[in-house]
Amino acid sequence: MEVAKPMENKSRFQLSKNRKAQAFTISDLGTIAIALVVAAVILGMGATILEKIKKTQSDESAKNASQFGLDGLTTMAEFIPTIAIVAVAAIVIGIILVFFGRGR
Repeated sequence: MEVAKPMENKSRFQLSKNRKAQAFTISDLGTIAIALVVAAVILGMGATILEKIKKTQSDESAKNASQFGLDGLTTMAEFIPTIAIVAVAAIVIGIILVFFGRGR
């Protein structure tokens, strides 16, 4: 019975060396905008559903669980503007790198 040999460092380096970085383009903005809108709608609908469920519950622990869910959705919703800024910044940096990084 043969024992499998671990991958050598040389082959790992060659694998990572052959990968190409993906450049962002302005056309990626539309996809990112749609994704952010969908995420905002899902978070808003989730919060609305949890709020309605919370109002109908009589058990205190069930109300607490609904409140924890609302708090979690609120926290996630607070990060949407930050995610949008990071996504746009990544696209702008990608465009700058492609534009100024090409050979003459």
